[in-house]
Parts: sequence; C-alpha cells; structure tokens
Amino acid sequence: METWPQITASVIFFGVIALIATERMHLTVAAFLGAMLLIFLHVLTLDQAIGYIGNSHATLALFFGVMVMVRAFEPTKIFEYLATQMVIMARGEGKRLLLGIVAITTPICAVLPNATTVMLLAPLIPPMAQEINVNFVPLLILMVFVANSAGLLTIVGDPATFIVGSSINMSFLEYLMKLSLGGALAVGTIVVMLPILFPNIWNKKLDNLNQLPHPVVNHPRMLALGGVIVALVLLLFVVGESLPVPISPAAIALLGAALCLLLTHHSGIDTVQNILRDVDWSTLIFFMCVFVLIGGLQETGVISTASVLLGAIIGQNIALGSMLLLFATGILSSLIPNIPLVVAMVPLLKEYLVNADLAGPELLSPDFAGQIPPELLPLFAAMMFGATLGGNGTLVGASSNIVAAGIAEQHGKPISFRLFLTYGIPVMAAQLLVLSLYVGVRFLL
Repeated sequence: METWPQITASVIFFGVIALIATERMHLTVAAFLGAMLLIFLHVLTLDQAIGYIGNSHATLALFFGVMVMVRAFEPTKIFEYLATQMVIMARGEGKRLLLGIVAITTPICAVLPNATTVMLLAPLIPPMAQEINVNFVPLLILMVFVANSAGLLTIVGDPATFIVGSSINMSFLEYLMKLSLGGALAVGTIVVMLPILFPNIWNKKLDNLNQLPHPVVNHPRMLALGGVIVALVLLLFVVGESLPVPISPAAIALLGAALCLLLTHHSGIDTVQNILRDVDWSTLIFFMCVFVLIGGLQETGVISTASVLLGAIIGQNIALGSMLLLFATGILSSLIPNIPLVVAMVPLLKEYLVNADLAGPELLSPDFAGQIPPELLPLFAAMMFGATLGGNGTLVGASSNIVAAGIAEQHGKPISFRLFLTYGIPVMAAQLLVLSLYVGVRFLL
C-alpha cells in the first residue's frame, strides 16, 4: 500500500474524532466533511464510499425501522404513562430508579441488539427524569452503558459478539456456558459504580408521589393494535433468522415500520409526513459517514498494518496476546464503532494464528465449519469483550451511544463528547480491568 493514502485516511479520521471531541463542530457535520474529503482527495471513489455504506445497509435499515416505530406511538402518550409508572414503582427514590433502569435494560439487551433496545426504551427517560426533577442525560448514559454491557450475556446480544462468535462457529449454548459470565460481571461492575457515577440521582427522593402528573393514554385501540405489531417484531427478532426462510432483523424492523405507518395513517392520529420528518436523520447520516471513514482506513491498509504490528508483539504468547488484545481492542473500539472494527480484525486475527502456527490453514477458509483449539478461545473472547466494552468509553464508541445522543438532542439537551467521557472512561477502565481478571482466571491460570 502507498504511504500517502494511508496518511491521508488516518489524518482525516483522527481529525474528525478531534473535532467531535473538542466540540468544535457538530458530529454529523464533522463526519460528513471527513467522508467528502476522502472522496475529493481520491482516497476513495464515490462508488467505493457508497459500497461501504451499502455493506452496512442492515444496520441503517434496522435503525430507521425502529425510529419510525417509536415515533408512530408518540401521539398515544404511552411513553409518558410508562415513565410515571416506573417512578411510582421506584417509590420516588433515585437509587431504585437507577437500579430499575439496569433491571429493565439488561434482559432485553441479552436478546436484542443494544442500539435497538436504546431506541425502544430511551423515550421513557426524559419524562421520567422530569417527574423527579433530575437531568435526564445521566440516565440516558446509564442506559447506554447497561445496553452495551448486557450485550455480552448472549452471543446475539451485541453485533460485535455475534460476528466474532460466528466466525469460530460458537453456538448459543456454548457461549452461555463459557463466556456469558463475562457479561454478568460487566453489568455488575456498573451496579457497584452507580453511587459513585450518579450521586445526586442516587440520593434523590421524591416525597409526595401524589403530585406526579398522571398522563392518560390516548387512542387505546390504536395502541392495542400497535402492541400486536411490536410483539410480532420482537418475536421475529428472536426467531427470525432461524426460520426455514430466514428473515434478517433489518427486514423485520422495516416491516414493523411499514405496518406502524399504515396503522397511524388509517387511524388518523398522525400523518406519514410528520412521522418521517421527525426521524433522526442526523444520526443516520452520521453512521453512513462513519462507515465511509472506516472504509478509508480499510481500503488503505491502515487497520491491517496495525494488526500486523500487534501480531509481531504477541508472538505465540496466548496469555500476553489475550491481555493486549482486550485492552487494545477496547481502546480502539472507544474511537472506532465496534462493528466495522471486528469485521476488519477477525480475519486478521485468524491470519495471525495461522502464520504463528497456532492453527491450521483451514481456519482461513470462508467455509470453515470446525472448532478452534480450546487454548485459542481467550484471544477471541478478549476481542469480544474489548470491542463491546470499549464502546462505553466515548460518545462515538458504539451505535447505541449515538442513538442516545440523537434522542437527547431531540429533547433539547445534547450529550457532549466531554460529558460522556467523564462517565465513560471510568466505566470502561473498570470493566476492562474486571474482564481481564476474568479472562486470566477463567482461561489462562
């Protein structure tokens, strides 16, 4: 690979990250300009850029579909009603509310993609925070942390975990038996840190619950029919890809969006134009541009070069390699969304294992259907844990972070890069440390 394209792609990528981190520019504008620079400086052609967006069409379709579904239910006031009920169940106590968010988000994220869960649950947070008179931004950030962490409970809970696990033919049950404890430890770490991270909310107490507003659910018939649609979508999310004719989560989300638009239009409670106008287009465009920026790093060989250097450091030391991979992937994932990161790193890790004579050449086959040697599992586990938990570090580290930021901005309180960092770095550092101990004790000692 030529040096000039590599330097250009790297400078543009980290320049975009710097603009977002210093809040000199809106994150969507920064990513958009960065993607355009790659094209106009001939690092990528327009066709290549569109190709990288097309390769990630499933992610974009999933987000769009769920955004439309959530927006379609706004006229029913169901989110305000559920938020009030959660405050009442928490007896007006902040610590119960924080623990309640963890308890609700964790099981859902074990079976649904974390960004999808955030899109479904996040609309509850602003009205709930308003009722107990606290800032809703920290509550949204907590939901994101839990969503990202709980994705490690099952192999389908996070796209990065699924990509890595399926690359070594790990079954759902095998993951549960060998690795899901890591997800439980990640969530447990957050629970332990709650009083430290959110002391004001933890100590908050609402004395008179009778003063809470009691929103009335509108359009109950439409809500009941919509509930059937949501139940169908959630069921298909779980079993869709195992059906005789597999249905992808993206297609399921788009079907749900189409049915919700049909229901809303014919019930007359809102217009299709209003719903589509309120879709968070800024977040969708940001993701498109990030896929292009990552494409520039892949196309020029920057990611490949970095992984080769990592392989040279690791040698044949599995224990050292696991620890380095966990922290290196964690740090990279805090800057690069974890889905394209693991897509790039899985084949490079396999190539390293073959070159280091730690696995046979059949591992590199696209049709590989065997099992990796048990002693190599720590390397893949470390990649899963690092890529997933590293997303808690910064605002751009995971798709669910960006989704939450878009929702916060729609409610008038943008989540700044710096604010997210003050919560994210301690959580990421603590989780990576705990998981490194788990990997060491579970596999290496």
